Amino acid sequence: MIADTLTVFSRELRPTLRNPFTIVFSMVQPLVFLALFAPLLPGEDALQWFVPGIVVMSCLFAASMTGSNLLFEIQTGSHERMLVTPLRRPALLVGRALKEIVPMVAQAALIVVVCLPFGYRLNVAGTLLGLLILAGFCVGLGALSYTLALASKHQEWLFWTVQQTLLFPILLLAGVLLPLDGGPGWLRTLSSWNPLRYVVDAERALFNGDLWASTTVTGLLSAAGVAALGLLVGVRAMRRSA
Repeated sequence: MIADTLTVFSRELRPTLRNPFTIVFSMVQPLVFLALFAPLLPGEDALQWFVPGIVVMSCLFAASMTGSNLLFEIQTGSHERMLVTPLRRPALLVGRALKEIVPMVAQAALIVVVCLPFGYRLNVAGTLLGLLILAGFCVGLGALSYTLALASKHQEWLFWTVQQTLLFPILLLAGVLLPLDGGPGWLRTLSSWNPLRYVVDAERALFNGDLWASTTVTGLLSAAGVAALGLLVGVRAMRRSA
């Protein structure tokens, strides 16, 4: 299983390494949000609050769209050829999901580097721990995206409809762009059911060096829960795929 997973992981990662500019191009939207939203936030430490949220947003966008790659392989017949190989079917999903960690780390590093000249203060230990938690979340979200692709393989529009319908409510209810503390009660209640909110809170604490914050534990549990759910559902879907 480990060997099969590494084989799929290297296969999926190779196109990204051959064309790293895709990671740079995917940074356009997060950088636009940084340029347009950060100046509107009050206080001198606005970047300390906003940058971790943008890192999470970048990972959310990228991981949620990974199923489109699988849809393309299904349409071209590449996925069917993979299914008849000796590779274990769970490895086909786990390897693909693990591949999402590499672009996530690269995008986070680029965002931090861009913000350093503008006064962002980097805490290396907290950032590394935050990226570790975020990696677990990306693996789970990527697996869920692949599951959605398998479910909509005969109706490609269904993948994009569900992905776009869920993406921005999850993003906004996580408090990525604006704080939710002053929002109405119903909004805070909806936010409390959003696992991404706890991941965002953990990232903000860790990126600012607060390694022992209580939000770190809740963020870790939320990321682990999403990873476990995504892999469980995704592996079952991959085993049933024909």
